[in-house]
Amino acid sequence: MRNLSPRSTLGVMAFIISASFAMAQNKPQTEAPPPLREGSVSILDKLAAEGTGGAAPKRDLTGFWGSSVGQKINPIPPMTPWGEQVFHTHKNNSEYAVADSNDPDNTCDPLGFPRAMVFMTRGIAFATMPDRLIQMWQYDKTWREIFTDGRPLPNNVGGSEKDAPDPHYWGYSVGHWKDDYTFIVETTGVDENTWLDNAGHPHSVGIRVTETYKRLDHNDLEVTVHVDDPKTYAQPFDLSTAHFKWIPKQDFEEQICIGSQELDYLKLIADPGARKDAAK
Repeated sequence: MRNLSPRSTLGVMAFIISASFAMAQNKPQTEAPPPLREGSVSILDKLAAEGTGGAAPKRDLTGFWGSSVGQKINPIPPMTPWGEQVFHTHKNNSEYAVADSNDPDNTCDPLGFPRAMVFMTRGIAFATMPDRLIQMWQYDKTWREIFTDGRPLPNNVGGSEKDAPDPHYWGYSVGHWKDDYTFIVETTGVDENTWLDNAGHPHSVGIRVTETYKRLDHNDLEVTVHVDDPKTYAQPFDLSTAHFKWIPKQDFEEQICIGSQELDYLKLIADPGARKDAAK
């Protein structure tokens, strides 16, 4: 069953029209996003493994993981003048009507990193290769490479040097095992067009994100996302901590942002004439 967001579901126009006015009053940023529901029971609650499942395998995250409660965003520290200036140009869906918002997701632009880790992340998966770990997200079926071959992170992303690498929406990531059950990932060089979170907090290309993936047992995974970006924020901080459960069937339903439907939806919300035609 395909699960599209309300913005992408054009079949029930009356619902869309009424929902559009409610979107400007979303839950506060510090609250977790709503779970994916089938009736009154979360689909991921039904798919997730019960209990601990025993001891976790050593140095292994391979497989599919689900979160039915989303991620809780921690308080954001004060921003620098540069950060404040950029932040004021970002119009999120919580404070602005969808027609006035410039949230990149409204046009199906890539979420990028680390926002992908806090954007209603219900499912992630890992595939282990000899020199890297591939991380995949259920939403939009995006993926990134986390290199484990000992290479350093680039220190001149976006610089003027001839060999300076370009910023990437998913940045440049390297990882290593701290111990048998704790995997550390460091990322930098993230394109400044991406947002830090759903509220629209910005970041610089020099952001340094440290993720800690701690496998508590076979069925439980804890993920902490730490941000260090002195150009944008007064101090380093933990952006979020999330908990994922092992999915025994290793299967997720498809969740895709469809650009053509998204544009039709935005036109419907922004154009009063389109709303009248849809309501007929």
